[in-house]
Amino acid sequence: MEWQGISEFVAVAENNSFTKAAKKLAISTAQVSRQVTELEQRLNIKLFYRTTRKVSLTFEGEIYFQHCKQVLNSLQEAERAIVNLQSKPQGKIKLTAPATYGEKIILPKLNDFLINHKEISLDVNLTNQQINLVNEGYDLAIRLGKLKDSSLMATKLTQRKIYLCAAPSYLQVFGTPHTLSELTHHNCLLGTRDFWRFNEASKEINMRVSGSLRCNNGQALLDAALKGIGIVQLPDYYVESFISTGKLVTLLSQFQEPDEDVWAVHPFNRQRSPKINALVNYLKGSLA
Repeated sequence: MEWQGISEFVAVAENNSFTKAAKKLAISTAQVSRQVTELEQRLNIKLFYRTTRKVSLTFEGEIYFQHCKQVLNSLQEAERAIVNLQSKPQGKIKLTAPATYGEKIILPKLNDFLINHKEISLDVNLTNQQINLVNEGYDLAIRLGKLKDSSLMATKLTQRKIYLCAAPSYLQVFGTPHTLSELTHHNCLLGTRDFWRFNEASKEINMRVSGSLRCNNGQALLDAALKGIGIVQLPDYYVESFISTGKLVTLLSQFQEPDEDVWAVHPFNRQRSPKINALVNYLKGSLA
């Protein structure tokens, strides 16, 4: 008895119509009206204002609706959780990742994932814009650094290092900086920001720098650094191979900022399905 009329009540509240609620629930309008009326009688409260043109919630109805909606959402999540336990990874995953990191690191892993998961398809959008996952219908996002959106569930996949480096040819001409303040006298090759991040005595420092090149493409900045044009600050996947061969030299390593976290995030209000679990677990294992 406690549950009778709840689904009908919520459907009417969401649609502001008994007729539309009946259509959504695939039952008759008379049945919806009867269930809601019996619910009001059981509660001894008027839940709706009814006119020939409009149906709207009363003050008490609005409060009751908010609670009932949460209950129904929890029930739906519980059903999905049970179904997911019994199903296998399949279907489409819509995800987004930062442009360069996605191109260099994530996409090759996704291609490997598809080889072993024939029943999963991927819809990938590489962009540096912070997409609203819920509004845009995304299942998953790869995010770098500190997370700002508390409405997302996050799984840490790995970390990446950020290096400050320059070519030996540049250092031979302009010298090697030994303090952060000396960077103001050097040609600093910039990306989208006009400052570089460092760490000094466990404190994060944003230092404003300048130079002859500013570009939103890491590959272009790397090329400029290799040609001895200036100093650059770039993630590990750009520079580590050149550091190991001596074509680039790391600088001010004592001030290097802590490793940056890489996350897989998905909407908080969605049960993680087998296909999402499979992909997140794969990325976590392969990236580590």
